[in-house]
Amino acid sequence: MPAPIVRVHNLTKRFGDFTAVDHISFEIQPGETVGLLGPNGAGKTTTFQMLLDVITPTHGTIEMFGLNLVDHRETILRQVNFSSTYISMPYALTVEENLRVVGWLYGLTDVNKRIDEMVDKLGMEAIRHTLTRKLSSGQATMLTLAKAVMIKPKILLLDEPTASLDPDIAHKIKGFLKDYRETSGLSMLYTSHNMREMEEMSDRIMFLRRGKIITQGTTSEVLAQYGERDLERVFVKISRDHV
Repeated sequence: MPAPIVRVHNLTKRFGDFTAVDHISFEIQPGETVGLLGPNGAGKTTTFQMLLDVITPTHGTIEMFGLNLVDHRETILRQVNFSSTYISMPYALTVEENLRVVGWLYGLTDVNKRIDEMVDKLGMEAIRHTLTRKLSSGQATMLTLAKAVMIKPKILLLDEPTASLDPDIAHKIKGFLKDYRETSGLSMLYTSHNMREMEEMSDRIMFLRRGKIITQGTTSEVLAQYGERDLERVFVKISRDHV
């Protein structure tokens, strides 16, 4: 088996007396999509922030591509990106200008070609020269996703990538992610409150509750463990402390 893209060991984050993430350990393999589930306050966002080195763990280690995040921050983060419906790009720039700035920041040598690819793959030609402040929520989400994928990351962290989007745009984004993973070998850590989406997109599931990993495995394994027929029922059971 190839070395994991991500290896997390005993990762912990405390804010004063509150433990947001409590000694979690997991791995993500090359080309694997792992769904990270849990109720609000379970520690998902804090876990993402530590993986992106936005906040510093209280305890534990994060390795990506066989390198320790503390010692190889710049090398690692050039191969990692993040996408969410809850973040926005500079409003005064057009779609193309935003992507061009991202290309320059990451030192891409084929910026124009990469912009063309992203615009084509996400069907953004009609809005290519539109100011970002004029985009619909679905168009803005596609721009954010294009920004994240444009740098050709080895792992992509996705926080609610289809939240509040109409079914057509959500279907387009999921299709793009599936196709891109198939052709690039991209690994993904994926959060959503849409349980059907998580079943569709994830190779494995991890459930967080109160900062701890309660269970992890394939969807079939998790459903068998809790004796339920779908992830929504498992989610409710875990969230209500019936386990």
